[in-house]
Amino acid sequence: MDERDHARLTRRYLLQQAAGVALGAGAAGLLAWKLHDPDGERGKPKRPELTLPHGGYVIEPSKVLPVLGVATGQSIPALVRAAIDAVGGVGRFVQHGDVVVIKPNVAFERAAPLGATTNPEVLGALVHLVREAGAREVRVVDNPIENAEACFVRSGVQKAALEAGASVWLPTPKDFETLHVAGATWIARWPFFFRPFVGANKVIGVSPVKDHNLCRASMTTKNWYGLLGGRRNQFHQDIHGIIADLALMMRPTLVLLDGTRVLFRSGPTGGSLSDVRPGNTVVASTDSLAADAYGWHELLERRDEELPAYFAKSAARGLGNPDWKSQSIKRVQAG
Repeated sequence: MDERDHARLTRRYLLQQAAGVALGAGAAGLLAWKLHDPDGERGKPKRPELTLPHGGYVIEPSKVLPVLGVATGQSIPALVRAAIDAVGGVGRFVQHGDVVVIKPNVAFERAAPLGATTNPEVLGALVHLVREAGAREVRVVDNPIENAEACFVRSGVQKAALEAGASVWLPTPKDFETLHVAGATWIARWPFFFRPFVGANKVIGVSPVKDHNLCRASMTTKNWYGLLGGRRNQFHQDIHGIIADLALMMRPTLVLLDGTRVLFRSGPTGGSLSDVRPGNTVVASTDSLAADAYGWHELLERRDEELPAYFAKSAARGLGNPDWKSQSIKRVQAG
């Protein structure tokens, strides 16, 4: 740069400074605002909102197979197999090479007999069947309310998953992305435990049957709450609305209702064996609302009570049919 270039740049700088003074504090502030990069990362595109596959993970509906498979008995592996066989067998839902996400309920640091979490024996039996069907990878996933590692260990779910050949995905902050759920009331855009779903093409939910002090019952539909991040306790103001949103958010391949033991009171956390009774039942279904309604009437034994409001809210969106008695059912004695 020669002396003339330097002089021209100096004059330009002085003119800009003079213009800034002439603009005054208010206009200068406006100029500064216009130049501000709101993300602090000028030139970097914003991370896009993500969505789950259109239509979810559902398989082709059947005109001949039952909607509900209900197995009763003492042997848990036999119960799981019989319930799934009743709705077409595991090969209907999982094929060779699939990557399968299994979502148990591991919300609380409770021992399995207390009924607040998915029975680890049920989970293990399910993983074995999915692996037997040829799944390339099985991922066991939850974002517990209490400490994740402690919940997975104390419940027995981690040990059962690993021994059966699955991987366990504990949540970390980097695993969450903003998920867009079109039509949702509360979670149209909300942090979601997304990383385990990358590359997955099948999703199975397996949840215990338990009382719940806010929504009256926690079963397969409420189970998806464990995939949300953020300050999710704010949803308690409209608990039935958020459960209906969960039914919209996650359209699974299959759900299992773990009624091997039933937390019939003091839910969802439990804490006493006196709150638990044996259920000796596993229900497999392609319709979460039907499975949950069966659990409400037959396992929680609330036949004389009206179904919780989330059933009607979800059904109004076309997300299932809680009138399980009008649907095809296959009952099996197993083990």
